[in-house]
Amino acid sequence: MNDLFSKGGAASGATYTAADIEVLEGLEPVRRRPGMYIGGTDENALHHLAAEILDNAMDEAVAGHADRIEVTLEPGNWLTVRDNGRGIPTDPHPKFPKLSALEVIFTTLHSGGKFSGKAYDTSGGLHGVGSSVVNALSERLEVEVARDRTLFTQAYARGKPLGKLKNAGAIHNRRGTTIRFKPDPEIFGRQEFSAARLYRLCRSKAYLYRGVEIRWACDPALAKEEVPASAVLHFPGGLADFLATAIEGRSQVTSTPYTGEAGFADGAGRCEWALAWLEQGDGFLSTYANTIPTPQGGTHEAGLRAALVKGLRAYGELKKEKRAASVTAEDLFGGMAGMLSVFIRDPQFQGQTKDKLTSPEASRLVEAALRDHFDHWLAGDPQTADNLLAWAIERAEERIRRREQKDTPRKSATRKLRLPGKLADCARESAEGTELFLVEGDSAGGSAKQARDRETQAVLPLRGKILNVASASADKLRQNQELKDLIEALGCGAGDRFDIGRLRYGRVVIMTDADVDGAHIAALLMTFFYKELPELVRQGRVHLAQPPLYRLQAGGKSVYAMDDRDRERLLKKEFKPNQKVEVSRFKGLGEMPPASLKETTMDPKKRTLLKVVLPPEDRARTSELMEALMGRRPELRFKFIQEQAAKLDTEDLDV
Repeated sequence: MNDLFSKGGAASGATYTAADIEVLEGLEPVRRRPGMYIGGTDENALHHLAAEILDNAMDEAVAGHADRIEVTLEPGNWLTVRDNGRGIPTDPHPKFPKLSALEVIFTTLHSGGKFSGKAYDTSGGLHGVGSSVVNALSERLEVEVARDRTLFTQAYARGKPLGKLKNAGAIHNRRGTTIRFKPDPEIFGRQEFSAARLYRLCRSKAYLYRGVEIRWACDPALAKEEVPASAVLHFPGGLADFLATAIEGRSQVTSTPYTGEAGFADGAGRCEWALAWLEQGDGFLSTYANTIPTPQGGTHEAGLRAALVKGLRAYGELKKEKRAASVTAEDLFGGMAGMLSVFIRDPQFQGQTKDKLTSPEASRLVEAALRDHFDHWLAGDPQTADNLLAWAIERAEERIRRREQKDTPRKSATRKLRLPGKLADCARESAEGTELFLVEGDSAGGSAKQARDRETQAVLPLRGKILNVASASADKLRQNQELKDLIEALGCGAGDRFDIGRLRYGRVVIMTDADVDGAHIAALLMTFFYKELPELVRQGRVHLAQPPLYRLQAGGKSVYAMDDRDRERLLKKEFKPNQKVEVSRFKGLGEMPPASLKETTMDPKKRTLLKVVLPPEDRARTSELMEALMGRRPELRFKFIQEQAAKLDTEDLDV
């Protein structure tokens, strides 16, 4: 060990004494190591300076001392933030009597009025480094304070005062703090503030606190289509206003978003939320603590997740829906768009950039506040609650059943794909304009393969009746070869591995015989798509072919009838009364000549297709019907048959 130390010392070739120990004073540590305070010197760090100053103004507004903030981006990378709050104190500081409190705040790390909680009940700036860090990293910073009908000014260069605090004289009808600064090119290089990013920041702050009005302005040369040269940002509806704008035009699972606000117990703060569940596409969840964005979430988000999942499971238990117990936060939050904002005392963040809230009590406070409101919201609108529960159960079942499903991407020139052996693929490699026909058995598959358009139409024969996924276990589903072949042929995966962008065909056509067995197979396939690939159904990509049941021939004329009623109609319409007509009933698609199958069922110019659709306004009813008709409880099917029997025309029955 001694040898090791001696060798190391000799190798260094230098002594290490007390003279080598540096002591950085004032704001020099910030300029030497900006990454410790703002996370680096990139674009995000640059805009963090703006956020620090704006957060201080917002703290005044949230505390009830200001209702207006002005943010102005000027040429030359100058940014001005002005509020009409109380103004930074300018009297001598008790600990540093030769310095004003304002100068202490801007030149001393860990100084501010938010440590004790006396000046601010809830605030975003807590470490006492925001203003001083911005000052240290600015080429120039100017402060104006209108307080006690007097205007005070002071300027700084790279953190150092350019003179004492000046009394600029009496002033009336104005109060508050104005900070104007320019980031230091020595630290940030040629980077400049983004008008679009600053405008979005101001808008989000206005949404987060409905009691503030933020007046935005920028040089006309910096204004673009999405960034006005001037705007007044004020949103009385708070987060609900933001959510309505963010999801405008997108279909929702529930008729209305779930919005509200609640205070925490013992006056420990409050929270506000706005949540919506989307039928299609990805959602988002933006969280905030004391108006500070927390992109990495934290304990307040954990409280939200716990409240919603426990609440929905409890509702499912009340409705005697056992499947609700399988719902997790992943299922409920995956397609949710929402915002959560909390205001709490002395919040704890992860690092100075405050990307994550770590206050342990936040989880408990948020869960307790939201759970009661969520329970009342569900109970107050059973239709909405049923739709949300059915949607969440669908996602849970997709996740559980298809977790191990493998994806098969569209074939490419660089990789040969493993596709089902019975699949007769089409020649076109892009999905646009292509179709996959699902037929029952090799016989029908042989006719369909001869009748198809090889450029755009693929055929996959299925062996008999496929598995009923509504009543099968997850293990049986994973082991079923027919369904594995079907998913591989489609290429888009299933469940939580589903990716519509990898779908190999533009349309899926279920083509079964025009009899009871064919209808049953079609029902099983529709159940599979509804349960495992619901997005294909929602996008209108699943269709039912309409093959004829009869062929009527006489005198060189042939027509096709879809069913018995259609046969009688065509006999009267297409043929003479005493004409001898040969009536052939197709036992299956495999017995149809390929030319007839093409003419009646596969030719896009002549055929008829039925599109399979889901009624988005009544998801719960659709789920109930699927469970009754295809689920494990025969008594539900018997009840449905009894209820519907009286409505049927017995002439339509094929028994």
